[in-house]
Amino acid sequence: MSVVPALTFIGLHYWAGSGRAFQPVADLLAPDYPLLAPDLLGFGAAPEPAVSSYSVGAYVRQVESFIAENGVGRYVLLGHSMGGKIALALAARQPAGLAGVALLSPSPPTPEPMTDADRMASMRAYGKRPEAEQTFRKITARALPEPLHQQVLDDTLRSTRLAWDAWLLHGSREDISAQMGNVRVPCTIISGDQDDVMSPSVHGLETLPLLPVGTPLEIIGGAGHLLPYEAPEEVAELLRAFARRL
Repeated sequence: MSVVPALTFIGLHYWAGSGRAFQPVADLLAPDYPLLAPDLLGFGAAPEPAVSSYSVGAYVRQVESFIAENGVGRYVLLGHSMGGKIALALAARQPAGLAGVALLSPSPPTPEPMTDADRMASMRAYGKRPEAEQTFRKITARALPEPLHQQVLDDTLRSTRLAWDAWLLHGSREDISAQMGNVRVPCTIISGDQDDVMSPSVHGLETLPLLPVGTPLEIIGGAGHLLPYEAPEEVAELLRAFARRL
C-alpha cells in the first residue's frame, strides 16, 4: 500500500510582518499539518539579499529555495496579503509537490488598489512607532493579547527600508494576472469582513475571476486584515477543511 505524503503548509507573511505571524495558526494545525513560515527578504530576521531585488520574482525564488532546503514534499502555499501575490506567482510555475493554494486577504495578481496619497503616507511612516500603532489600529478589527500586539509593532519596525519601499513602489504594483491561467491546483480565499485594507469585494473583483472555477471566497465575520493573529481558530478550521479536500 502506498503512503500518502504528509501535507505541509508554507506560510508567506504580509508586508512589514514576519513568519512568526503564522504561529497561532501553526499551533492549531499541529501535529496533523506542519506549518513552515520563512521571513521574506527584508523582513523579520531575513538577511538582506546580495542583490537588492525585492520583486515578486525574487521572493518566489527565495521560497523555492526554502522549500528545497527543508525537503518539503507535498505542500499548500498559504499566502497572506503580500504573501498571497507571491504564492500565486509561485503556483503559476506549477512546482512539483504543490497541492493547493490558500490565500488570506491576498494582494491581488493585478496592481494593488492603493491611492498615491496612501502609498506616500506609508513610505513616510517607515520606522516610526506612533505611525506603526496607528496602522495597527486601522488594519485590525479584533483585540489582540498585548504580547501579540507588540510583536506586530516590533515586526513593522524591524522591516528594512529597501524592502518597505520596494513593495510600496513596485511589488504591489506588479501585474501577474497573465500568469494566472497556469494556476491549476485547488485554491481558496479567506477574508475578514472588516478588512479596511483588502475588502472581500476586492478579492471578488480582482482575484477570484483569475483562479480555477469553483474557488470559494470564505468570509470571517468581525475580522480585519491580520487574519492569522485575529482569527487563528477560524483560519485553522478552514485550512483543515481545505486540506481534507485535496
